[in-house]
Amino acid sequence: MEPSNNNFEGFGDAFEGFPKHLPDDCVEYSLFIIDARINSQKELLSRLEAVRKEASRLTDSLLKDYIWQRDEFGVGVKNTNGLIYLHGLTNYGDSVDDEWLIVYILKELSKQFPELWVKVVDTDGEFLLIEAANALPRWLNPEIADNRVWIHNDALRIIPLRAESPTSSNTTTTTLSRSLRLDEAHRIITSNSNILIHSPLIEAEAFYRLRGYPTQISESLHYALVTIPRKLAFIIHGRPASIAPATEAFYLRDPIALKPLQSTTPSLIFAPEDLTTVSIRFTRVLYAQLKSQRFTPPIVWKEILLQAEKGASSSDVKQKEYDRLEMGMKITSGFEMLFFYPKNSDNRLVREIKILLEDLQSGDETLPTDIEISKWKDATREDDEKWLDINFEDFEKELGGKHKEIRTGIPGSFGPEPPSGFGDAKTRADLKKMVERFEAFLNDDEAGIDGAEMDDMDFDDDEDSASDEDSEDEDKDVSFDEKEFARMMGEMMGMPSEDEETTAVQAMNGKASQLGENNRAEVDTHEDGDEEEARQIQDVMKRMEAELNEAGALSLDPPSEKSKGKEKIITQSENKDDWEDESDNGEINIDFNLAKNLLESFKSQAGMPGPSGNIMGMMGMHLPRDEDEGMASKIL
Repeated sequence: MEPSNNNFEGFGDAFEGFPKHLPDDCVEYSLFIIDARINSQKELLSRLEAVRKEASRLTDSLLKDYIWQRDEFGVGVKNTNGLIYLHGLTNYGDSVDDEWLIVYILKELSKQFPELWVKVVDTDGEFLLIEAANALPRWLNPEIADNRVWIHNDALRIIPLRAESPTSSNTTTTTLSRSLRLDEAHRIITSNSNILIHSPLIEAEAFYRLRGYPTQISESLHYALVTIPRKLAFIIHGRPASIAPATEAFYLRDPIALKPLQSTTPSLIFAPEDLTTVSIRFTRVLYAQLKSQRFTPPIVWKEILLQAEKGASSSDVKQKEYDRLEMGMKITSGFEMLFFYPKNSDNRLVREIKILLEDLQSGDETLPTDIEISKWKDATREDDEKWLDINFEDFEKELGGKHKEIRTGIPGSFGPEPPSGFGDAKTRADLKKMVERFEAFLNDDEAGIDGAEMDDMDFDDDEDSASDEDSEDEDKDVSFDEKEFARMMGEMMGMPSEDEETTAVQAMNGKASQLGENNRAEVDTHEDGDEEEARQIQDVMKRMEAELNEAGALSLDPPSEKSKGKEKIITQSENKDDWEDESDNGEINIDFNLAKNLLESFKSQAGMPGPSGNIMGMMGMHLPRDEDEGMASKIL
């Protein structure tokens, strides 16, 4: 069944509709059963249902205690242009771990069903290829990557350009140098799946973030003791996943959500009464979102927090009690915002919590006692928070590629023990991978002075060929002399070497002598030349040389005496203006302009990091601070 394009008739035959984009922070996955032995739609639906049930069983076993940031993983049957398959869309919010957990689940499903083919994309498109960007062949670029990447039998498969299999010995394969439609990709896999590419290098890069699964699932959780109202402890114990929407309501709060908390006579659902300390399960992302926020306590909480803060400095135990109370205040405020905001009324967890609250009011449920709370699973568990701490010395070493060095320090300087790193092992591994990729990019031996290599499709075919030829001619006229640039930079910084100084002076004098010899030769060979004309030429050359010496053009050692005063500065300024006026009609010194622009760019950074400072730093040049504006004007 061909899709209808009646709505786009005015755009031409080649137009297939506007591209569809996923919402932000979403991952979409499609699961196809491709088996030539399936003869009916009923049999296909039966196989898809078996996959769906296995996916449900797998998530129940792997994610028993897991908390999704926003949406859960789930699939349902979908029919698109005659293709019947399982489809799912998950909004993972700020938790990228949720996205990679879904990839792991899909990869595990492909192991158990040899006829299963899985396609997964997110807001950025084929994000598996983005992860493997350093290992991709040149032809596989974003313009043609859509619907070419598939997961099958625990491996990454890529549909090549020559994707159509020959039907006979007389036919040839068809090159499809564009993105594929979903039905085209499905047809290629169905007709000849052996033509797909499997590269272990690309696969290793694409699935690099899955190296820690399934243990990574439990390691991404964090337990913390908090002090909250007993009613809220009952709710969270019954619906542990409710901590996610409550945290997001707190993290993304706005003045409307804060309105009930700022009232002088608030009617709160979870008033700060009958407080109890319980252990709550978070993901690390959720805990970090709560912990990092600075939040002014609601009016009803201020007195309680003030009393706890007074004794916090007296002992470590009191400080912990205050920290637990402050975290509990944030969580309670998040639940209040969650219930108050009308847009959350359709949230499934919010509806379930309201049912529990109604049961409490009706007497069908009772609040737990302290003894009952102590018997809950992990009731007193409190995990270490050192994964939140970043030691910036170690962080700098990781960025500098010095992760093998072992830092030694004095115990107690940054804690009870000298920290051996920052964050957790996964964070360090991810940063190490990032640095390795960046170093590989910088140390690419195949790269040349032409910069990034561009494919044919990266250029606009509609550009005028005449303008291209003009641009090529202009590029040929412009050249860059590395030695001259280094010499000019040395002059600008006032650090010329003796060899360079000697060479430059000899070259200048040599040019003057050569000019004199040429002129003298012309005079001697002229039959009617007279001596008076020769003397005039010699006088002109002497005056030119005197003016050049006076202007300092033949001397690489600029005068540093301050006795020149304002007269010297004005003279230099006038000479500079005259030079600029003359350069408008003459040939421009590209090396001098380049050095001048680099120094001006460095000055505009005002001591902050920037492109000019980075470039000169890579060349081993470290310029001093621009302390004196007057000196800068003299140099330039």
